[in-house]
Amino acid sequence: MNPTTRAANAHFFTGNYAPLTEEHDIAALETTGTFPPELSGTLYRVGPSPRYAPRDDNYHWFSGDGMVHAFHVAGGKVSYSNRWARTPKWQMEHEAGRALFGTFGNPATSDPVAHGRNGGTANTSMLWHGGRLFALEESHQPFELDAHTLASKGHQSFGDRITSRCTAHPKLDPESGELHFFAYSPDGPGTPGMLYGVMDAGCEVTQLQAFDAPYASMAHDFMVTRGHVLFPVMPLTTSVERAMQGKPLLAWEAGKRTHVGVMRRGAAVETMRWFDTDACHVFHVMNAWDDGDAIVACVMQSGSAPGLPDAEGRPGDPHAMAARLCRWTFDMAGDGTGFQREYLDDLVAEFPRIDDRFAGRRNRYGFYTCHSVARARNDAESVLFDSLACFDFNTGERRIHTLPAGDVFSEPVFVPRHADAREGEGWLLAVAWREKENRSDLLAFDAQALDAAPVAVARLPHRVPFGFHGNWRANGA
Repeated sequence: MNPTTRAANAHFFTGNYAPLTEEHDIAALETTGTFPPELSGTLYRVGPSPRYAPRDDNYHWFSGDGMVHAFHVAGGKVSYSNRWARTPKWQMEHEAGRALFGTFGNPATSDPVAHGRNGGTANTSMLWHGGRLFALEESHQPFELDAHTLASKGHQSFGDRITSRCTAHPKLDPESGELHFFAYSPDGPGTPGMLYGVMDAGCEVTQLQAFDAPYASMAHDFMVTRGHVLFPVMPLTTSVERAMQGKPLLAWEAGKRTHVGVMRRGAAVETMRWFDTDACHVFHVMNAWDDGDAIVACVMQSGSAPGLPDAEGRPGDPHAMAARLCRWTFDMAGDGTGFQREYLDDLVAEFPRIDDRFAGRRNRYGFYTCHSVARARNDAESVLFDSLACFDFNTGERRIHTLPAGDVFSEPVFVPRHADAREGEGWLLAVAWREKENRSDLLAFDAQALDAAPVAVARLPHRVPFGFHGNWRANGA
């Protein structure tokens, strides 16, 4: 079924936002150029692809059923498969033949048979850890899939240690192999509690602590350095009471301040130190590291939460919603609560990535999607980015690759040329939607020559709908 809606958010069902309604297995994609033999593994991407038309007029892109797309690269060839994550929500609605859950599981718009049931969508990010593949979204447990067939294995509790929520953006320590994770509102939407945990290389949870944030917030991402963990809490608040009145469950409250909790790795949460600043928003973190008595983080900062209304349901200022690369600096030797913020790039941008071997350490190169200079002034609020950028933090220089008009890039993913390659020496992979042909390509770039043509392209006969995040699993990993 191809969902349609007369809602204000009808654009989420048009163009390349529209759901893909079929699952495919394609043994060999048509390719141009040469996929290097060293590039051997699978790029997994996930995003919303609602199985059924929504129940309410407040449908939001964030709440669609997750569909996983896998590009398997080996021997210069590329195969492809895609599958819905068959979550309990997906299974329940599949059996009913219609949508049962309201947007974000809102009980006011859900069918009574869905009340209290698992509404997880597994639609936000992909994780390869401990030899296992997971699709993540922050309101439920990690959802496991078979790495080769994409068959669903279900939500995982890891020995009943993760029983409610888990972030879609865990941080892997490249030295220890530990996975750091957190959850906001583990006791339910609108509650201010948070959890922080650590999982070892074998997927065993070795640490788990609970603490309260200054208020109930949708905390999408966080930071981990060699020595510290940082938890941003921003005025994108959650309120069930508000939702039950027909107002937004998620809303921007500009009167609140942005807070960041900082604690040493391995310390008790009672030692956490809270910093604060004027209201600002960050969906995604590029990286963070310790720098003497300071902590430095590079984030995509905007003045308000992109695409989300205020507490009365009124749309925000599109230009305030535009994110740009920004550096946050925390003085750990001082006794103040403020921190410095400085924009590093003038292009509207999102979906920042690095060479993950440098996670939690100072990185030289950062990659992200962005608007080309020509679009930046006229389309500030759009998350449909026509360009990829490589930013050199040593020189401040930026290289950019821009698609033909109308085409859109996904989040880039960096793959090192080999295990001992220098930082940034490798390939940048991204999916591009070709508007005129209404289908998608997988593009592989030399990450150090992003302004040149891609080294290889694999052509899909259909679309990969706009989604969120992806990750690479090397063959043999």
